[in-house]
Amino acid sequence: MAAPTGKKVPLDRVRNTGIIAHIDAGKTTTTERILFYTGKSYKIGDIDEGNTQMDWMEQEKERGITIVSAATTAFWTPVLPNARFKEEHRFNIIDTPGHVDFTAEVERSLRVLDGGVIVLDAGSGVQSQTETVWRQADKYKVPRIAFINKMDVLGADYMATINDVHEKLGAKTAVMALPLGVENTFRGIIMLLERQTIIWKGDETGALYEVTEGFPEDMKDECELERAKLIESIVEFDEVLMGEYLEGKEPSMDALKAALRVATCANQIVPVFPGSSLRNKGVQPLLDAVVDFLPSPLDKPTITGTDPETNEEVTRKADPSEPFSGLAFKIQADPHVGKLTYVRVYSGKIASGSFVYNASKGERERLGRLMLMHANTREEVAEATAGEIVGVVGLKMTKTGDTLCDENHQLVLESINFPDPVISLAIEPKTKADQEKLDLALSRLAEEDPTFRIKTDHETGQTVISGMGELHLEILVDRLRREFKVDASTGAPQVAYRETVTKTAQGEGKFIRQSGGRGQYGHCILIVTPKSRGEGFTFTNKVVGGSIPKEFIGPIEKGVREALDNGLIAGFPMVDLDVAVIDGSYHDVDSSEMSFKIAGSMALQDAVKNASPVILEPIMKVEVTTPEANMGDIIGDLSSRRAQIGGTAQRGNARVITATVPLSELSAYSTAIRSLTAGRANYYMEPSHYQDLPASLAAKLLKSPTN
Repeated sequence: MAAPTGKKVPLDRVRNTGIIAHIDAGKTTTTERILFYTGKSYKIGDIDEGNTQMDWMEQEKERGITIVSAATTAFWTPVLPNARFKEEHRFNIIDTPGHVDFTAEVERSLRVLDGGVIVLDAGSGVQSQTETVWRQADKYKVPRIAFINKMDVLGADYMATINDVHEKLGAKTAVMALPLGVENTFRGIIMLLERQTIIWKGDETGALYEVTEGFPEDMKDECELERAKLIESIVEFDEVLMGEYLEGKEPSMDALKAALRVATCANQIVPVFPGSSLRNKGVQPLLDAVVDFLPSPLDKPTITGTDPETNEEVTRKADPSEPFSGLAFKIQADPHVGKLTYVRVYSGKIASGSFVYNASKGERERLGRLMLMHANTREEVAEATAGEIVGVVGLKMTKTGDTLCDENHQLVLESINFPDPVISLAIEPKTKADQEKLDLALSRLAEEDPTFRIKTDHETGQTVISGMGELHLEILVDRLRREFKVDASTGAPQVAYRETVTKTAQGEGKFIRQSGGRGQYGHCILIVTPKSRGEGFTFTNKVVGGSIPKEFIGPIEKGVREALDNGLIAGFPMVDLDVAVIDGSYHDVDSSEMSFKIAGSMALQDAVKNASPVILEPIMKVEVTTPEANMGDIIGDLSSRRAQIGGTAQRGNARVITATVPLSELSAYSTAIRSLTAGRANYYMEPSHYQDLPASLAAKLLKSPTN
């Protein structure tokens, strides 16, 4: 019988762990095996059969991909003979999507996790999205274990994948095990430190395996060499062990594992294990490794935030006796309980029915019920303590990235930053009756997904939705139909262009209106300066001598921001510029916030006209994996799409072509690539950067009927 998820274990035996990887590397399959071996489920889920527990949405089952991160709680007692810890451990696991269109799910999961298992495909090595999730994990300082999956597939190469990790990710690895056999002969793994061989038996579930002492005879020399390298890489991080090693003594296994744990938790090294989740081999040693090497909430340093009143730094320890602090990292519209907010509790504890303070919004909120989640099913609990991840029902004002805390001990934790959308489309209800339902459904979806934006085009009256890619928007429109019963028609996807300035210029805005009685007077002078791509917008106040009173600087900034949203050349938002207000004048009676807001907007438009504005287009990083025979066709096609070819690499029998391509040239690319290669090639793309749109194309864009 599986342990109830609400059962408490000491904090040092809790692991908040995410499963992260490139699309199709086997994250969900690995998670399904973990649930089976931990007793959380009694049947192994299969993506191809559409019966996985973690991919529970209809769209996920149909497409065989993960769309939303799913959280679950399971328990594991280490099983291998040389396990350092023999007690039961609690795993809070988050299975994240691999597709770049759902990058927000990975970003917010990594923000609240203590450790991660990065799954790599032994046949494909480090792919583009692997690099992206690795950078995201680096950003949040998440320690990792690498699981090299699919050791049974044609072209699987364990050592080549490890070299890829060194070269492309710049990571130092600890090779903990070697595969026994490869491709169709893969049958087990050789544990190097333990000098043990694990062979899985004929049982379909992978629950039966045999552990034998020693290395296989035909691999003895290779294993001893790799073991010596492994010990050398571990003792580097511990002076005492290094001293023993240099004296010719081999440190004990427990001492080596303890030192490796410290180095892994400090993000200095990544332990690596081979396996095949689909064939049920290698998952149990991976689970033991999560216990051995990934941090508990107690291993993480104290969490740091700022006091909202004094802006001073405040710290909290992962301790139930500390004042409560937590981060809302995900909102989900649950059909049974309504709005569900996922919260990582960093310190203190919360109980259902109690009050908490939303320090990001300055609002008091009441916690309704607390839920421990298992994908889309739930178990109600009375309280949650430091180190736990829970679903909360009843929070009305809280959004993704908000800090919840004790009202008497306030702090604001670092929020979560999400990338801007790159593609938009117009959407309208099929009937007048659907209009209100559409507005409500869109706002619910936007609340769940911070990379999904909605705006109304005031000129056409259309509702425009924006997201991270065509698949992202396609899934959201499908959810509108299925979950919210709203039938809507959509226009063709539109690329999210931007505008910017290319030189420094000055502009003046003067708003004067006399209409009998009190008039309006606002006057300011601004300087706009271009910034590097991706640096965003900054506003600075350089007024000296009080020519504009301080209370009118805020309204000027507001006017500038509103003008930026609508651009100047073609109505696209303006980015990557600094605006400084340097001078102006005011009237004792007639000046008001509104008049300075209008003056700010006028001054910005005046300055931008003189600053040589240009249109920017989004550029995508594209990676195409194709048979050698089709490489010329693929490169020729990419070149016709204004691509910059970055390079080609050999991977098994295939060629991997990397390029940067304007997003506007990639519509229906999946159809084109299928017809060019008879369906034998596949591609992956992710947003890279913005760059100037060529003048001839900018002129065409300005003439198009949508502008």
